[in-house]
Amino acid sequence: METPAETPEDILSRRKAGKVTRKHVPRRAHAAIGNVDRDPVELLQVNSAGRVERLVPLRYGRMIESPFTFYRGSAIVQAHDLAGTPNAGLAIQICGDAHLANFGGFASPERSLLFDLNDFDETSVGPWEWDLKRLAASFTVAARHLRHKRGVADDVVYRVVRTYQERMAEYAQMGRVCADGHPGYLVRRHHL
Repeated sequence: METPAETPEDILSRRKAGKVTRKHVPRRAHAAIGNVDRDPVELLQVNSAGRVERLVPLRYGRMIESPFTFYRGSAIVQAHDLAGTPNAGLAIQICGDAHLANFGGFASPERSLLFDLNDFDETSVGPWEWDLKRLAASFTVAARHLRHKRGVADDVVYRVVRTYQERMAEYAQMGRVCADGHPGYLVRRHHL
């Protein structure tokens, strides 16, 4: 069954609904860092339950190498912190661990080069804002780890969030994605 094409009125209706949501959760509300009264080691231990036991020490060994490698391995800590923060109420399937090292290039079945998320072992249903916040924070952690000046990290994070905003606005004009095996509406080439 083919997905019916959306009309410009459908897209306009979604845009209006988004603006209403923003009134309930204004941009400034996203400055909240959440509940940081926690024991990160305890959270990591709980999160390690169910993992291959002999690999857990290897995981922890990698995490202690640098602030960035700790950040990479500690999605549970940020999920805990963000759990009570304001969000738009749009629960989607999120990556759960959207940081800069979990993106990469790979080939599509048609042999096109794609750049996208490539790690989904922490995926869950949650607020879309969590992925964007984790991605933005990863650039700050990486820039500080590489000893860039604060202004560099701020500029990079601004560009990441701005690009996300621009792409989402562009994708919103395309309509729904096909789920029936036909090429989707989201096929676009972007210069990185």
